[in-house]
Amino acid sequence: MRLEKASYKAIKYACLKFHYAKAIPNVGLAYNVFNNEEEWCGVICFGIGATNNIGKPYKLSQGQIIELVRMALNGKQESTTKAMSIAIRLVKKDAPNVKMIVSYADSEQGHLGVIYQATNWYYTGFSIDTNLIVNGKREHRRTLGSRFGTCSAEAIRKKGYKVEILKTKPKYKYIYPLSKKLIPLCKELSKPYPKKNAQEV
Repeated sequence: MRLEKASYKAIKYACLKFHYAKAIPNVGLAYNVFNNEEEWCGVICFGIGATNNIGKPYKLSQGQIIELVRMALNGKQESTTKAMSIAIRLVKKDAPNVKMIVSYADSEQGHLGVIYQATNWYYTGFSIDTNLIVNGKREHRRTLGSRFGTCSAEAIRKKGYKVEILKTKPKYKYIYPLSKKLIPLCKELSKPYPKKNAQEV
């Protein structure tokens, strides 16, 4: 298995063809994945994260923490966990200032983060997100914030749009320290891995 830096064209194709979200995230660093037969399997993408405060719980600033935003793969890879492990090693090499990676598993898609568990990430809990339905189209608050300068349902309604609030299922949060100094903090924040029969309160 081999990974190399990916072009925007590869990122766009893989995200639209292979990932359930059918959207291209804000990507800062991405890698093509090739299997042992040299077949292209898709991309693994990292970005600056959903919010400017993504590093605040860990006392990290922008540039010191990134989010694994997409694993858009077609299934031809021999091992997804191996592909992720190689990608993490490349992040250490290509982005030496990054001290931590964060990622989310979307339970709405039936994901618990099994791949993160298999590669020894730390699970830190879950969050309940809310999306808005604007004029009949489901939109994430971050997208709306970029478009309207606000993600407030009431403020968007005042602009003349019909807005409904949609509460989504939990997203499980995982963190992976690239700096050994952060391991004690990660251990302190870690919780038991969620399982298939886990019941959220």
